[in-house]
Amino acid sequence: MHNTGKPNPPQRVLDVVVIGEALTDVITTPNGTTEHPGGSPGNVAYGLARLGVSTGLLTSIGADRRGHALETHLAGAGVTLLPGSRPLERTSTATATIAHDGSASYAFDITWDIEPQDYALTPPKILHTGSIASFLSPGAGKIKTLLQQLRTECTTTYDPNIRPALLGTHTEARHTFEELVHLTNVVKLSDEDAQWLYPGKDPEETATHLLNLGAELVIITRGSSGSLLATPSAALSIPAVKCSVVDTIGAGDSYMSALILGLLTHGTNSPAPSALNQLGRMAAAAAAITVSRAGAKPPTGNELRTQLETQSQPHSPVGHPLSMP
Repeated sequence: MHNTGKPNPPQRVLDVVVIGEALTDVITTPNGTTEHPGGSPGNVAYGLARLGVSTGLLTSIGADRRGHALETHLAGAGVTLLPGSRPLERTSTATATIAHDGSASYAFDITWDIEPQDYALTPPKILHTGSIASFLSPGAGKIKTLLQQLRTECTTTYDPNIRPALLGTHTEARHTFEELVHLTNVVKLSDEDAQWLYPGKDPEETATHLLNLGAELVIITRGSSGSLLATPSAALSIPAVKCSVVDTIGAGDSYMSALILGLLTHGTNSPAPSALNQLGRMAAAAAAITVSRAGAKPPTGNELRTQLETQSQPHSPVGHPLSMP
């Protein structure tokens, strides 16, 4: 790729626009330091492009070595880096320092701001956002404005990917989260996110609360215990796909990418239980592929199709309905 240092505008209307941070994960151990592309929204965009979805990313990186590395990584999968994605002098980092005893300490050097373009004339089919970008000013306010502007123009999806150390007080974070839930159609969060936001509530109670706030579909992932998919009229528990786990890096982001692909494929209007089952199975399959190999390596479209064909055998488990409170 010829890198001019400036992102090129998309040449076509994109199926999905992702808005959120792409940063460099710095891992320091007694054996040395390594760097990897990171940031939940950046990972979701990368995963979508790997699945064959035309995807643009509006992010906030610098015109530095790390920014160029991120751009090369994203372009390698086919992600379009959207105009306004290079406002920084220095690309953000998240550093994990691993001690000899295995304990870890974390440090963040993150600046989040964006220069959004006008999507009103060419809205994507789906707009996805989340993570640090939806909480950290000044960029978070611009995301909220975009969601308000495009609320009736496209389907919006949101994954808060809670990082408590960066969110201020619990009350402030929950208020910000719920304001965005009101502006989005689909909300996905992990059971850890749900427990942090709503201590004392079980997943079904949390899903009901978010549906009452205006979400049309709520997904709560539960690791090896599977996931819950709930609408105002139905709820399904989808089992996790049995596999050998190498590491869980990027599993939630792969789940989100495949879920968005499923929404594009099956539609977003009040999915019936059969469609919920298909959405959940597709997303669970993507997560299983990712955790079965080292690093955040989401599946390609062919890999996901193969996995789903394997799961469709008669002995494979399927989702089952739940009673919502």
